[in-house]
Amino acid sequence: MVHYVTVKGILSAKNGMNIYRGCTHGCIYCDSRSACYNFGHAFEDVEVKENAVELLDEALRRKRRPCMIGTGSMTDPYIPLEQKLGNFRRALEVIYQRGFGVALITKSALVLRDIALLQRINERAKCVVQMTLTTADEKLCRRLEPNVSTTRERVDALMRLKEAGIPTVVWLAPLLPFINDTEKNISDILDCCAEAGVYGIVCFGMGMTLREGSREYFYAQLDRLFPGLKEKYIHTYGGRYELTSPNAHRLWRLFREKCAQDGIVGDQAKVFNFLTRLGGSETVEQLSMW
Repeated sequence: MVHYVTVKGILSAKNGMNIYRGCTHGCIYCDSRSACYNFGHAFEDVEVKENAVELLDEALRRKRRPCMIGTGSMTDPYIPLEQKLGNFRRALEVIYQRGFGVALITKSALVLRDIALLQRINERAKCVVQMTLTTADEKLCRRLEPNVSTTRERVDALMRLKEAGIPTVVWLAPLLPFINDTEKNISDILDCCAEAGVYGIVCFGMGMTLREGSREYFYAQLDRLFPGLKEKYIHTYGGRYELTSPNAHRLWRLFREKCAQDGIVGDQAKVFNFLTRLGGSETVEQLSMW
């Protein structure tokens, strides 16, 4: 489903934006389903901000100097609907024309559709593509993230972006306790990151978070896909917000060792500084992407 709205603004105070609201990827752990985000419609009923591109052009025209524009915090800009509408591509064209940079987050190989445009943005200002990777197991990927590019397709996209000279960052999140929080999974994903030559990895914690709204959806999917596991979650974590993996200590050690071994930046402050810094400028403009 899809519906159209006219909005009053598109950029947040910290230069973040979302062209769409809602998603059809179907990821079982999606935090954007949380009640705190006040969706007034079904999450899969994607809201299209029909005047978003015009608002973006006006907002960038009025800025005194270029900065990085962040997108993908609430809704992947490359949801399947984008292939039909092309609104995000139009937004990228505005970003290029106005001389701004972009840091986008996606789980979709559809990003390759715009690789030439992203390359031009990177040459003129800066472009960083961030790709979320949760599991190296393709069958498990299809269960956790049913309507999006597989892990292999995402890694192949990262490699194509590298060949085009576009820097990339991987989000290693979330790690679902008792599902993908294994040393083998972490090791395999980090091998993929090394293969793709990513600049850095964002990993806030070896675990996941659950809030009202996302918790109910996640537990319903556990009942469907992993019978009996919901009860293990409730017994282990109760109603906690942060669900840390029992393997967290070993996973962190492995993460740090492999990042150092492969020359990947694993320090969160350095990665975010890279994401928010436009070119070689000393001016860092923070953007709200998460």
